[in-house]
Order: sequence, then structure tokens, then C-alpha cells
Amino acid sequence: MGLRLPLGEVTVILGPAVARRRLMYSLDEDRARCADGHETGALRLTARVADPLAERMAMIERAAASDAALVLVDRLTDGLDAPERRLVLRAARRLARPDRAVLVEDADPVAALALADGALRTDRQGAVAAEPIDAVDYLAS
Repeated sequence: MGLRLPLGEVTVILGPAVARRRLMYSLDEDRARCADGHETGALRLTARVADPLAERMAMIERAAASDAALVLVDRLTDGLDAPERRLVLRAARRLARPDRAVLVEDADPVAALALADGALRTDRQGAVAAEPIDAVDYLAS
């Protein structure tokens, strides 16, 4: 499957939880390529429920200093309370830059949507469609 994510933006995955997880698992950071087919650096940031906030923030700082063109923020907020989740997501937002795209899959997609520039909507059948976040009322869906 080929996805084209806009550089300098944060894209959030929306849809049923199982479909979001399936999409994120299907992405292989070792085989990420830019639009012209050249291999590009990619990082996956993920955490266990018990990982402390400081460790997650340190992961984001290391990612910010990397030359990765794609950062997959894969359930980095699992196990955090709402204020900590917002802190992590705001920090992840700063990972987007003109030469980097950020893709977020979070247990709370509404929280992630608050920082996103765009969205990928997936469904149980595996269909994926890019949507601007202002095109649809996501809270109603």
C-alpha cells in the first residue's frame, strides 16, 4: 500500500480502532520511500502503558533531532491521563517540519485530531481515504 503524506503536516488516522491499528501495523518504517521512490528515513515512536511521561518526551526530543522524513507516532499516549496526553501530543505536533511528515494513531483520536492538519480515514474493509479535517464533522462520525 502506498500512502502520500504531506510534508510539514500532522496526519491523524481515524476510523474504527481495529482498522486504525491494522493500518499503522501495515506501515514499515524500514521501507519508507519518498514520492519519487527513494528510500527515506522513518521513525516509529511507541510506548508501553507503564512508560513514564519523561521517557516519552525524551523519545520526541530524539525524533526532533533526527533526520527522519517520516515519524509514526504509534499510541505514544497509551496509559497517560488527559493532561499528560495533551502534553505529549503538543510535543509530537512540533515534529512536523518542511522536510518531515508525521502520522499519528492514538487511542484517543479526537485528542490527536486537535493537533492535526489532515486525516486518513480507514474502515473495517481496509479502505483508506485522505480527508482534510475541516471537510467532515468528525465528532459526529
